[in-house]
Amino acid sequence: MSSEQSNIDPDEAHDLAEEAGESAELEDVVPHPVDDEVAADEASVDQQLAQAQETIKDYWDQMMRLRAEIENNRKRAERDLENAHKYALKGFIEELLPVVDSMEMGHNAAAAENATLDNIREGSSLTMNMFFQVLEKNGLEHIDPVGEKFDPEQHQAISMVEMEGAESGTVVEVMQKGFALNERLVRPAMVVVAK
Repeated sequence: MSSEQSNIDPDEAHDLAEEAGESAELEDVVPHPVDDEVAADEASVDQQLAQAQETIKDYWDQMMRLRAEIENNRKRAERDLENAHKYALKGFIEELLPVVDSMEMGHNAAAAENATLDNIREGSSLTMNMFFQVLEKNGLEHIDPVGEKFDPEQHQAISMVEMEGAESGTVVEVMQKGFALNERLVRPAMVVVAK
C-alpha cells in the first residue's frame, strides 16, 4: 500500500464508497444510448408487425371476396346451363307453332261441307312448305339425290335396277328422303340405284 492510501480516514473511505454507490444507482436511472437504440428497434419492429398484420387482413378480405365471387359465378353458370338445356328448343318450337296452326286450319277446312280435294291438297302443300322452311332455318336439310352418284355416306341403297339412259351407280329413285342437321347425317336417303 502506498502512503496516500494508508492516510485515508476510514470515515472518508465510507463516504467515498457511498458516493460511488449513489452514482452507480444514478447510472441505472439515466438511459444509456444503447438502451435508446434497442427501444427504437422494438418500436420499429412493433410498427412493422402492425403493418404486416394489416396487410394480411386486407389480403384475407380480398381472398374472401374473390371466393364469394367465384362461388356466385359457379352458381350463375350452373343456372345458365340448366336454362340452356331446359329452353334449348324454345325458338324452334315457337317457329313450329304457325305450322301447327296451319294444320289445324287444314283439318277444320277438310271437315267443312263445301271442302274440295283441291283445296285440301293446296292447304296441305302450303303447310308442308312452311314446315320445311322452319326445318331448313334451323339447320336441317333434306337429301334428295335423284340423278346423283350413289354415296354410301349419304344414301342407303335398297335395290339396284337396270335403266336405259341412266349411268351405272347413279340414284334413279328416292324411296325416302334423307336428312342432315348442320351437315351431319341424321337419316340416309333410301334410294334405288342404276346397275
